[in-house]
Parts: sequence; C-alpha cells; structure tokens
Amino acid sequence: MWRRWLRRRLRGLWRVIGEIKDRVGIGWRPDLAAGILSNLDKIDLVEVVADDYFGASHAKVRSLKTLASQVPVVLHGVSLGMASSESVDSRRLQKMARLLDEIRPECWSEHLAFVRAGGVEIGHLAMPPRTGQTVEGAAENIEAAKSTTGARPLLENIATLIDPPGSSLSEVAWIASILEASGCDLLLDLHNLYANATNFDYDPVDFIRHLPAERIAAIHLSGGKWIKAPNDNGHRLLDDHLHDVPDAVYNLLQEVAARAIRPLTVILERDGNYPSMENLLQQLSRAREALANGRFNSSGLLTKA
Repeated sequence: MWRRWLRRRLRGLWRVIGEIKDRVGIGWRPDLAAGILSNLDKIDLVEVVADDYFGASHAKVRSLKTLASQVPVVLHGVSLGMASSESVDSRRLQKMARLLDEIRPECWSEHLAFVRAGGVEIGHLAMPPRTGQTVEGAAENIEAAKSTTGARPLLENIATLIDPPGSSLSEVAWIASILEASGCDLLLDLHNLYANATNFDYDPVDFIRHLPAERIAAIHLSGGKWIKAPNDNGHRLLDDHLHDVPDAVYNLLQEVAARAIRPLTVILERDGNYPSMENLLQQLSRAREALANGRFNSSGLLTKA
C-alpha cells in the first residue's frame, strides 16, 4: 500500500516540477565571458548591466545582440533612481529605451533606491525614507519609465547599512505598497534581504511571507562580508557581491520557491574576486536544488495526508 502511495506522490511531484519552469542564470561580466560562453548548456540566461551600454559603440552593442541570439538576456539598470520623490532622469530613461529596442530582452529591472538629489549624484544606491511620499514618487517615476520604454521594470529591494530616518513604513510594507501602486513585479534580492534582516534584527522568513507572492518574478543571489560598525562596537553585514552565496541565502531561496506562484528567474551576481567557473556553476546547481526543494515542499508531497 505504501508503494502505491509513494508512486502517486512522485507522479504529483513530477507534475509540479513539469508545470513550473524555474530558470537559473548569472550576471554577465567581461571577466566571466569565456567561462559563460563555454558553459551555456548549464546556464539558462544572463543578466546584463544596462548602464554599461548607454552610449556604447555600435560594435559593443552588436556584441550584446550576438549574445542575446545565443542565450536569453535580461537587462538590469543601476542608475535611474526609481524610489525617489525627485523625478527620474529622462535622458537615462531614453538611453534605456533605445537599448531595450535594440536588444529586445525578456525584461528589464531597476532598484528601489535613490541615487541623486538636488542635481547631486551620490555615487551609490541609497534607501530613501520609507514614507507615503516616496511610495507616490516611485509610482510616478515608474509610470514615466513605462511611458518612455514601453514596459514596466521589475523592482529590486536594496541593502542598506543605515535604517533611513523619518521612515513611517516597515521595509516590507513600503515595498508592497510600491508594487501595488505601480503594477510592477518584484526582483527579490535575497542577500540584500538577509543583510538587512541581520543588521536590523528582523526575521527574513517573516518578511518573505508578508510579500505578495503573486508579484515575485525574479531573484538575485550574492554574498557579502562583515564590517565593523562605525559608531558602536558591533558589526554590519555588507552586501559586496565579492563572496560566495551563504547557506542562509539558499535557505531563503527555498522558502521563496515554496511560496511563489509563478516560475522564478534566479540570477547569481558576482562583481569581483572571481572564483573558478566550476565554483560558480556549483552555486547555480545549489540554487536549482533549493528551488526544487521549495517546490517539493509547497506541493504537500512531504506529508502523507
């Protein structure tokens, strides 16, 4: 009898896995180009930093188009500053629109951050005060982005070492409000979430459970390091993209996979201190394993009902 039960459960598992086509890919970096191109059979897609091609030569854009003919490509913006009460830079939006038109990626994304104020570029992604005003500002900027580019971006949560003063909303409530107001989907960066949860002492799993599951479309994975906090004797976890993905982040990926309704696109980010390509491919394999385990758990196949 237990064998018949197991066969039924396994048939259900393969049906679940067959219906949900999660994908796992990697961020395109020149230092990784040879390794990526040599292992396209193990990489479902690549994510390209769009800003690297703003104003690029025709030859460089042609090389990106060639890449897009070999493997699915998504574009990732880093300088638009969508989550701000200040209007997004129209010139950068036009550059993004031209690149989207030339490359025809599957989608594009940007950060829930501000990068300039009063005409001054601050040089990094910063979290604004989490208020109703910045929710409205983000929604207006996203509408401007859609009008210029023809498509809404996926929105990515960012890491912060300082909890923004003047905030009236929790991070998860702020993100959910922007998704609702803008109609956008979420690119959930799990190391950013893990770092913020560690630094500000909240439960990352509870955070995931309060996100609108139907809005989660993509995932970023990366690693970081501990740094000394400047004003006390403690430490902060810094998201630097220079280290391997920690176990805790794979555990969070499994949690997301158990809750996500849609297929997930998972991207491994690495910006330096590059390990071997074999190491990076192993991290992709661990991501696939976490996805499969999460989907398995969500199907109820682990419990004999």
